[in-house]
Amino acid sequence: MKLSIAVLAGDGIGPEVTNQAIKVLKAVALEFDHTFLFNEAAVGATAIDMFNNPLPDETLKLCKASDAILFGAIGDPKYDNDPSAKVRPEQGLLKLRKELGLYANIRPVKAYETLLSKSPLKKQIIQGTDISIYRELTGGIYFGEKKLSEDGNTASDLCEYSRFEIERIAHLAFKAAQTRKKKVTLVDKANVLETSRLWRKVVTEVAENYKDVGLDFLFVDNAAMQMILNPKQFDVILTENLFGDVISDEASVIGGSIGLLASASVGDKYAMFEPIHGSYPQATGKGIANPIAAILSAAMLLEHFKLYEEAELIKEGVEKSLKLHITTPDLNSKFDTITTTKVGDFIADFISNPKDSNLNFSNIHLGQSTII
Repeated sequence: MKLSIAVLAGDGIGPEVTNQAIKVLKAVALEFDHTFLFNEAAVGATAIDMFNNPLPDETLKLCKASDAILFGAIGDPKYDNDPSAKVRPEQGLLKLRKELGLYANIRPVKAYETLLSKSPLKKQIIQGTDISIYRELTGGIYFGEKKLSEDGNTASDLCEYSRFEIERIAHLAFKAAQTRKKKVTLVDKANVLETSRLWRKVVTEVAENYKDVGLDFLFVDNAAMQMILNPKQFDVILTENLFGDVISDEASVIGGSIGLLASASVGDKYAMFEPIHGSYPQATGKGIANPIAAILSAAMLLEHFKLYEEAELIKEGVEKSLKLHITTPDLNSKFDTITTTKVGDFIADFISNPKDSNLNFSNIHLGQSTII
């Protein structure tokens, strides 16, 4: 298969982790005789510095001409700490989602057996957790009309949803549930919000088309609590933009590091794949950023194009790296010499040599000597 991939590495640790994802995709291409073409473009704070625009026209043009987008991270302290800034990195990401019609954000959340002790939650609570969160991405309060009074003392943000916006992501969530444990949980605030009541009505109607999938409902405050008390109860979570943003980040603590969580943002024509973590400017250039989320996002990219065997091999490489403790300091403070690049090297090596034990590779990068 030949794929043209737009690379929007962005800010902070974005370029570092994205480079490892590209490295792994190149290993896949070599092993499976695919051709992946990578074309880079600026976005976020980097693009503001260069073009005074967080999403330059050339970047958007490249994305629309590509088969998929590999995204890194955006954000910079000079904008994060300046609420008066009129041009902000996040505007580029929101515009990108809207322009490309990326209405569904899909975030897998998994408790890896080898990392159960790394989570702040008890092992018996999180063991076996395997959730897929479907978050509506182009509607709701983030895109609604925003007002600020002339005196600057009163502000409002409009939350608005249409039946069409709800139906299209609901169908995706139910179809996903059919391939999993056949359960969808709608997270809303229907006891208070009119938009949530519309969500319940429309999703209930959509559920009639999927008789083999169960549907239940949770208010968002209860869902946040249940995510901590009993995350194993969830299969597919379906929710609107703001609630999905909060719930998915809360779920990130289950795995022990936000650096493990990948995501896909898809629409009817375009698709973008990105780690859910931010730009983490404190770690930029230090080689300590965890690239696994970016690498797993590359696996989701392959799955999008039905390259399931290739994607599964990447996942196996990730599992192996975790098992052998070939991980960055956020997961492995004992061996703090293992860098972002070394994790990428290991997983790329696994792609090329999946039947090897990789123990020799492990020893070499841990600074130990081996006799072969």
